[in-house]
Amino acid sequence: MNNIETNKRTYTVIEIAKILGIGKNKAYTLIKDANFKVVKIGNSIRISKKSFDDWLDNSM
Repeated sequence: MNNIETNKRTYTVIEIAKILGIGKNKAYTLIKDANFKVVKIGNSIRISKKSFDDWLDNSM
């Protein structure tokens, strides 16, 4: 892994889907329902790594 990837501050929807082993549509629904901190850049959505990681840690 390069330095940029290890210091990443956001996830894409696809990355969250892969982490959780769910489909893209389910990931979009989860992002909306879980109220993660999200940044929209044009048509792209970036999810705060910290907000997602905190949610995941507290869900287990």
